[in-house]
This record gives sequence, structure tokens and C-alpha cells, in this order.
Amino acid sequence: MNFPTRILALPLIFILAACANTPQKSLGDEQAGDASHHDRLEQIAPEAKLDLPDVALTDRLLYEFLLGDIAAQRGRPELAAQAYLDLALTTRDPRVARRAAQLTFEAHQYDQSLEAFKLWQQLEPSSPLARQMLVSLLLSGGKLEEARPHVVEVLAAEPQTGKSFMSLYGLLARVPDKAAALDWLIEIAHPYPDVAEAHWALAQTAITAGKLELALVEANKAYKLKPDWDLAVMLAAQQTQRNDPKHATSMLSDFLRAHPGSHDVRLFYARMLLDQKQYQPAREQFGELLKQRPGNAELAFAIAMISLQMGELDRAELELRQALSSKGSDADTLRFYLGQLYEARKEWPAALQHYSQIKGGDRLYASRLRIAYLQNKQGELKAARKTLEQTEAKDDVQRVQLVMVEAQFLRESDLHAEGFNVLMNGLKRFPEQPELLYQAALQADKLDNHIAFEKLIRKLIKIEPSNAHAYNALGYGWLVRNIRIPEAMALVEKAYQLAPDDAAIIDSMGWGYYRMGQLDKSLEFLRRSYAANPDPEIAAHLGEVLWVKGEREAAQNVWHDSARAHPDNSVLRDVIHKFLP
Repeated sequence: MNFPTRILALPLIFILAACANTPQKSLGDEQAGDASHHDRLEQIAPEAKLDLPDVALTDRLLYEFLLGDIAAQRGRPELAAQAYLDLALTTRDPRVARRAAQLTFEAHQYDQSLEAFKLWQQLEPSSPLARQMLVSLLLSGGKLEEARPHVVEVLAAEPQTGKSFMSLYGLLARVPDKAAALDWLIEIAHPYPDVAEAHWALAQTAITAGKLELALVEANKAYKLKPDWDLAVMLAAQQTQRNDPKHATSMLSDFLRAHPGSHDVRLFYARMLLDQKQYQPAREQFGELLKQRPGNAELAFAIAMISLQMGELDRAELELRQALSSKGSDADTLRFYLGQLYEARKEWPAALQHYSQIKGGDRLYASRLRIAYLQNKQGELKAARKTLEQTEAKDDVQRVQLVMVEAQFLRESDLHAEGFNVLMNGLKRFPEQPELLYQAALQADKLDNHIAFEKLIRKLIKIEPSNAHAYNALGYGWLVRNIRIPEAMALVEKAYQLAPDDAAIIDSMGWGYYRMGQLDKSLEFLRRSYAANPDPEIAAHLGEVLWVKGEREAAQNVWHDSARAHPDNSVLRDVIHKFLP
């Protein structure tokens, strides 16, 4: 069979452990060089004195050799691999077995490669490379028990056992059965209680198996055995953070006092502080990193983003401009965030200027949307629509988004018919896109086009039978029109079962009970909804039910409080005029 997908980029980690001179520098990263598999085999396995078989070179063997070499030269790796594997089985020559192992590996033929490496290891038992490659293949293929005796022997013979355990973790990460991989490694590591790397590998494997308490225990053992090891303290702090974030940061802080030049730990510490929303100390740590690597645009950018998050806009602007002037900086990203900064200041022309300077790259699409948004915000609807029309989308997700944004602009300008047309044109291209169907239905309802509204919503329910908002929209639409109340309530109850904490659906439940004359039940739901989201339309409903129930002062208080916050809401304004003309 062909190699499983997970093995296509097998990095020969276990082989390279004996040759690696530098430790890993990030959590969970696997050691891997840039050399090709062929180069690694050639570099690591120089030919030694071998016990060679006495085999005559027949015409048939010569033909097979030529076939294999020509196939390899002409880009037919599968044919070359099979030819050399057949030769190796026939001649039982370790040199041919080695070549067969190399070719089958490069051809991504897992079963044939495993057969070739087993044969090579059998014919050349003194070759560490043959055994190590066999272990790599067995583990990467999930053949844990078959690999066990080989791993035990390799670990026993390896003077640098720690590096071997680091490599083992990299291979076990590919095993599909994470729990089995963990149990296997626990047994393999049992004879090595004082090897920090063994506990590190156990902790990492426990994380992938979902055994977080074990991961914490093993990570702390690794850190205790090697307190000066950067990977150990980072892993221990990472696991400690789940239950005791303060202690986790203190572990990293203590380590940095003893090892102030540890860039990786400081970066890890800064990110942990950021995750904990400790913005000021996080910025200080990024500042220390920038002192160690002056001119680093990414670090300068991170500092500016923290200042922006803290609301220190002037400082953020200065830091962004300093980052922009740094050699090798990502100018488009920095210009985009400068635009964001000016938006936060409500300085629209300056924001537009920075967005407009972005002419390509990953930030182009987002910058075009921001330009259109700002144009629309300044009353330039025509220009905003033109910007959207000229924006190039890279996939259907973005194409749908452009339709949605244009429809939103039109809706905000009370051009509901035109917005509906935009959405319907979008549905011609994407007839089953759920969000387009939903928004088009709402626009149809706004236009009192009840036939189109119901047709669109029912199509959405058919496509997404668990879409709570679709059931709610159809049921609420009938409740507002005061028709088909039992059916409407059944739809709203279905939505409530699917999303019991959604404030809009809770509001619909309250309004449904109001239509059914159950005022106490209605108030129960409407109060819950208003507490979750003091929306003006929910306030309108709550006030109306209070008024009808005779609690008129409470109703007026709800309406007036909401009107102060939302003076232009038409639904709220209409209900107030209905009861307080």
C-alpha cells in the first residue's frame, strides 16, 4: 500500500537524534533538517565492511539493476523501488537492501519500505541506521508492540538517552491511538526515572492523549531534574497555567532571573502574560526582547499592538511608525493597524489614507472592506459600493461577504428593496448559502413580501434543520402579524430548545405568550431577555406587556430608559406613541 498521509513527510527524527548537536527550541517542535532523505541516508550510513553474499551476476540480475537505476533517473520511483526490493530479496546483499530501503522510502511505499528496512536490518544487524529507520517506520505506522524490542535495544545502547526520548515523542505524535501511545511510552520510560527528557516526552504524549493531570506531573518532574532546561520550564509553566496562572508566570520569571538571555523563555513568558491580559508586564517583556534583538519589526509590532489594546493610542502610533521604519518590516500589516488606530480616534481621512496605501498581500482584502466601511460611514454610499465592486475576492467565502456587506450598507440607508435585490442576485450564484438566505428573508419581511420571506426561511430550514434562528424568524414573523399563533409558538419553542440562552429567542417566547394571553409567563421570558440584552425592541415588548398588565409606571420607566439610549429606534418610538400619544 502507499504511505499513510501522516507519514509522507517522515523526518527521520529517531535517526538524527545521535547526530543532533542543538536542542529543540520550541514546545512540541520536532527535530528535522533540510537535507533530503537520500542525503541523510548517504551522510549517516557510510559503507562499512560487510559480510557480502557470493552471488553471480547473471543477465537477469544485471537487467534488474539497470531497470532500477534507469527508472530512478527517469522519475519512476515506484518502479525503481520495486526493482531494488526484488533484487535485495534475491541477492540478500546488504548494500542492495540499503538501496531498496532508500528508494521505497522516497517513493512513499510504506509496506514495501517496512519490508526493505527489516531485510536491511536482518542482513546488516550492526547498522544503527537500519535499526533506527525500522523503529521510525514501525512507530509512525502505529506498530507499537513490533517496535518495542528495537526501541528498548536502541535506548540501552544510546549514550545520549535524553535525545532519543525527545525523538521518540516526535514519532509517537503520529500514532493515531494516542492513549495506546501513552501507555506504551510509560512502559518504555520506566527504566529511566532520572532522565528529564523521558518525563518531558511523557508529558507531551499525555497532552495529546488528553491526560492533563499526568502531563502536569511529568512536566514538573522534567523541570525538577533539569531546572536550567528551557523546554522543561516552558512545558511545566504551560501545564501549571491551567490551574494556577500566577504560579506559572512566577516559574518563568524565576527562570529568567537566572537566565536573562533565554530568548525563547522570555518570549513564552511575554505571550503567557498577554494571554492573562497582563498588558503592562507583557509589554515590558517584549521590550526586553527588542533590546536583545534591536530592529526586529515583529517585536516592535507586538509592543505597538499591546499599547493599542491598552488604549494608549499616541504611544501605539509612535511604536507602529518605528516598526514601519524598521528594515524588513511587514509594511502592509503595519499600515493596516495604523488605519485601525486612526479609526479608533475617529480620524477617518487618515485611516483611509493608510488603508489605501495597501496594494497587495494578505491585508489587501481587509483593507478594501475598511475603506468601503469608512466611505459608507461618511455618507458616500455610491463610493462604498464601487469599492466593494472593485474588490477582488479570493474564494467564495469572501464573495458572499462582499454581497452581505453591500446589502448591509443599503439596509442602513433604508434602501431595503435595493438591498433585497443585491441579496437575491447573490443567491443566484450561491443558492444554498445559509446566511444569504437568512438575510434575504429578513429583507423580504421588511418589505412585507411575506410569500418570499416564508419561502426563503423554509428553504433555509431544509438546508440547516438545526438552525434556531430560522425557526425563530418564521415563528416570530407570524407572531408580529398576529396570525397562526399555535404554529408560530411551536416554531419559537423549537428555536428555544435549540438555543435556550439566546436573548432574541427568549424575547420571541415572551411575545408568543403575550399573544396567547398568558401575561405572567410572558413577563417571565421578557424580563429574562431584557436582562440578557437591553435591546430597544425587547424594551418595547416588555413595556407593552407591563402596560397591558396594569404596571404602567414600570412600563414607562422601561421605555424611557431605553429611549434615552436608543432615541432613533422606530419600533420603540412606535410603541411609546401607541400607548402615550
